[in-house]
This record gives sequence, structure tokens and C-alpha cells, in this order.
Amino acid sequence: MSGEDAPAEQQQQNAVDQKQETKPAEEPKAEPPKTEPAPAAAAADADATASPAATTAEKVPEEDTFTYRALVLTGYGGYDKVKLQVKKGKPVLKAGEVLVRVKACGLNFADLMARQGLYDRLPSPPVTPGMECSGVVEAVGEEVTDRKVGDKVMVLSRFGLWQEVAAVPATHTFLIPEGMSFEEAAAIPVNYITAYMMLFDFGNLRPNQSVLVHAAAGGVGIAATQLCSTVKDVTVFGTASASKHETISQGGVTHPIDYRTKDYVEEVRKISPKGMDIILDPLGGSDTHKAYNLLKPMGKLITYGASNMLAGQKKNLLAVAKNWYHQFSIHTLSLIQGNKSVCGFHLGYLDGETELITQAMNTILDLYKQGKVKPRIDSTWHLEQVGDAMRKMQERNNIGKIILNTEPMPEEEKKEEPKKEDKKKDDKKKDDKKKDDGKKEEKKDDKKDDKKKEEPKKEEKKEEEKKEEPSKEEK
Repeated sequence: MSGEDAPAEQQQQNAVDQKQETKPAEEPKAEPPKTEPAPAAAAADADATASPAATTAEKVPEEDTFTYRALVLTGYGGYDKVKLQVKKGKPVLKAGEVLVRVKACGLNFADLMARQGLYDRLPSPPVTPGMECSGVVEAVGEEVTDRKVGDKVMVLSRFGLWQEVAAVPATHTFLIPEGMSFEEAAAIPVNYITAYMMLFDFGNLRPNQSVLVHAAAGGVGIAATQLCSTVKDVTVFGTASASKHETISQGGVTHPIDYRTKDYVEEVRKISPKGMDIILDPLGGSDTHKAYNLLKPMGKLITYGASNMLAGQKKNLLAVAKNWYHQFSIHTLSLIQGNKSVCGFHLGYLDGETELITQAMNTILDLYKQGKVKPRIDSTWHLEQVGDAMRKMQERNNIGKIILNTEPMPEEEKKEEPKKEDKKKDDKKKDDKKKDDGKKEEKKDDKKDDKKKEEPKKEEKKEEEKKEEPSKEEK
């Protein structure tokens, strides 16, 4: 959200400029014009004069040696395009900004799309991604009155937060409530603000209504389900793979649907023939058409993504083209006659709406304090493991939020990484072998079945030959 106000590139440039400037030494005290100093006093004055310069000389290298680790998107493509680099120079604070020592960062689906060049709110590479984080305020810029050094905060930004320190506008920070961990704090801003504003600002969610939540086991899905539970008698339909149904049911989903094996439209119609009051659509393409047709009269479709465009590590032009070909469009007369509404939501384009975002966040944090909402953390990864973290999310293997931890990976774990990679390769080989063996067994079974089928035919042939024998003898 704060990307335009405090872009990472600008911060780096400011740091470079700061290095190039020579810090002025303190001016020595003016000598009395008439009285000539004694030699000893002159020597003392010389030492005093040299002292500030010496201090300055010590400080400049300290600024030069300030380093911090950051994840950098070096180009568009696969998981390996996000690299861990060391940046030099302390970020310079502008008026109204604070410096945050980052403890944890959130990973979002938009980050996966950004890696492939499909997210227009991220500047061109090289750039540090990251839209949300949590940490501790280390320094406060001019004109900041409501934050102080030591405050624990969560941050919402347009980009630039996947690093150990970040300079951000104070207005884009929110105080972490008592008892909330840094991991939970990093999991709240994007997912919960998105879910809250869609359900209540656009959806006007009320008691006894029905809501369809796609990707119900993801970050936004779990947030939306929890927020629906704060309203009386709301029925939640949630799509997710079968292995996640138990978890999302415990979290508040009334009717879990396995989208991989069933047609979710038919499943919804079986239970609710009239359709849905609210549908949250992160998919895009043909699924948006389905969603619109599933709405009840006075129903609301809120579309907030196009995840169908993401297929594989790198940009899949066929998937992108297919999604755009099936892009939903509708005439206003159809909306009028259908008594339906279609809304679009993109948190990245609300970065200037500070008051609106703050109101939503304050309500969410009040619900957290009341125990009505609580982020579910799927897993935590070191910055060095960002590729594995992204892979887990892209393959839809997470239930809840994936978090990046800024603590350096212990040496023992680094040593274990190659072993883990080897184990993954071995497991893949075993799986492939099992598949091959399975196919061979299937072929064997097919051959056996063919033999079994042939046996009766042979028997029949023998019987026929036996019957023909007497006929031959008679002749």
C-alpha cells in the first residue's frame, strides 16, 4: 500500500546519496580575538578541534557497513527468480516515516502472480516484493507523533517488505495487540482487510444469508469464513480439495465442496436451488460466468482475482489467453433485469485510502481481541526457503497462511537442505517407479483378463470340434 509513498528503489537511492555526502564536522568554538592561547591550551584546542572530525570519521564507516538481507525479484519466471541478497546502507527516513525491523512477512497469491509478471502493482525487476509484515519500530522520522521506538507493529504496503528493515509511512502501520505473535500479525493485513471489505463494505452481509467462498482453505478463504461466523446464521459454501474438508468444516464452512471431483455449481444447486446471496470470486475467466449465474435475485458477485491465469512456475500464455477469452462482461440492462450486482476489489489500488483501510483494520483487531477471528498459520519458512514456500502455495498444499521468517537459517538446517533436496528427488523417483510398476501391473492384469476371456472361447471351440467329429464319421 505504501509503495508509491516509499518505493524500495527510492530508499536505496537515498541510502546511496547519503553515503556520497560527507558528514560535516562540528564547528570548533571561536577563539577570543585578543587573547593569544598558551602553547598547552593551543594543543588542547587542537585536540578538541580534531576530536569531532575523528568522531565523524568513525561514524561514516559505520553507515557504510550497515547491511541487511532482502529478497529481490531479479526477473520474471520460476521460483529461482526470487533471490536473497545483501543490501548496503541504512534506509533514510522521510518525514512521516518509521524504520521497522521486520520479524515476519506474509506470502500472498499476488506475490506468485507478480513473480510471473502478472501483477501490475509491482514495479519492474529488480525489486523487493512483499505487501505485509510485522516487526519493531527502530527509528522515527520527523512529524511522526503516534509511533515510538520499540512499538510492535504490522505493516501494509504495495511492495518492498520482504527484507530485514523497511522504511514505511507511519500511517501504514498498525499496533499489534497484546498476545498476538509476529507470525499472526504478518498474516492479518492483506487477507483480513480483503475479506472484511468484500463481505461488509460491498456484500453488506446480514443474518440468514448464504456465501460461496472459493479456495476456502487459503488465507482469504479462512479469513472470510471466520468473518462470516461473526454474523448470525450465515451459511458458508467452501470449495477445497477433499483432504482439507475436515479443517475448513471445523473453521466454519457449512458445506465443503471438492472442486476437483465435483461440479461445484451442481453441488450448490442441490442444497440451495435459488443460489447464493454473496459469491467471492478469486478465479476469473469462465468461473466468473458461473458465479454470476449462481446468484439469487439481489445477490452480489465480488471478483478479486484471476488465479486461473497461474498454471506452472512460469507464465503460461495459453492459460492467460484462455482466461482473457472467457473474461466476464455484462450489459447494464441485464444487471437491471436480473436484480444482481457485480463488484471488483483490489486492495493494491486502495493504497491512498488510509482512513478506509484504518477503519477496517481497527474493526478486525477488535474482533481478534474478542476471540472471534484468529489467523491460521500453515507454515513458517526462512527467507532462504522462499522458493519452497512459493511452491507449496502454488501447488495448493497449504491450509492457512504461509509466513516468511527473517531470522537467518541456522547452519545445521542449511546443511540439511541438500539432504532434503536429495530426499525429494529420491521420493520423486520412487513415485515414478511406483507409477511405472502400477502401469506394468495394469498391463499384466489386462493380459490375464484377455487370457481369461480367451479361455471360454477355446472351450467353445473344442466343444464345436467335438460336435463336428460325429458328422465327419457319418460321411
